[in-house]
Amino acid sequence: MFIISISYKVDLSEVEKHINEHIAYLDKYYAKGNFIASGPKVPRVGGVILAHANNKEELNVILHEDPFYKAGIANYDVTEFMPNKMVKLFESLIKLP
Repeated sequence: MFIISISYKVDLSEVEKHINEHIAYLDKYYAKGNFIASGPKVPRVGGVILAHANNKEELNVILHEDPFYKAGIANYDVTEFMPNKMVKLFESLIKLP
């Protein structure tokens, strides 16, 4: 399980130019089961994605497809963690080893 913290390196007006492509990218990885939750930070200086991947290398391949990454407009801070306590509903959304 990974928490991806995205921080914009440019003004929001530049981010908005890529937002539709970014949403399509998110949709692709929700459909594949890699993304569990995502949304903007408050205030809107970036975003957060909760993701599942087999390893950090697989996740990096996924992140490099993000239009924000390709445009060089965001930084990505990735934290891997092993959830061992959660509400029952969440258990059905994640793949534990």
